[in-house]
Amino acid sequence: NINISIDGGSTVALVGHSGAGKSTIINLLPRFYDPKEGQVCIDGQNISEISLSSLRKYISLVSQDIILFDDTVKANIAYANLNASEDQITKACDFAAASEFIEKLPQSYETIIGENGIKLSGGQKQRISIARAILKDTPIILLDEATSSLDSDSEQKVQNAIINLTKNKTTLVIAHRLSTIIRANKIFVVNQGKIIDMGTHSDLLQSSSIYKNLYSKQLSSN
Repeated sequence: NINISIDGGSTVALVGHSGAGKSTIINLLPRFYDPKEGQVCIDGQNISEISLSSLRKYISLVSQDIILFDDTVKANIAYANLNASEDQITKACDFAAASEFIEKLPQSYETIIGENGIKLSGGQKQRISIARAILKDTPIILLDEATSSLDSDSEQKVQNAIINLTKNKTTLVIAHRLSTIIRANKIFVVNQGKIIDMGTHSDLLQSSSIYKNLYSKQLSSN
């Protein structure tokens, strides 16, 4: 029983306790699974009526579970756009605040990073994932807990990279850290599979007891 509308070019956040249904909502967009009832439309077009490859070509996903290959840094980033030039890859890394650590690696962009990026830290893996999304340059961005496991220094760098990534894009973001979503144009509060409140950060602090509670817990744990 969820009915939401998102303006193109805006940033929308989904907040709620673990298991509320936030990732489920986001996973419907690239059709990791399909709804049993109802429909998901982009620009008025039902996404179940178009091919998966066509749909996913226009969506970038940055999540806490990053898939990296036992290959070079460059190959891992270029996976998003196999026709990208070296200049495009470098610029994507600059925007993702990734160049600084890549250039310090033993063979810079040609460094083999190991299976699932085992030779990199959590923050470094996230920034490679964001560089990949910047290089793909899609109109729709999905961010699922993209800063969940980072230390504060890495989180700040990743936050700045996310700001660059999402500029002028339609963005859906899930975050336990509310600092990530305060800037959102609209926030949906999800509870037990339902949208129970919506509004801006300041609206919800006034009107939503669940949101206010989540925010208070964040403040006390920081």
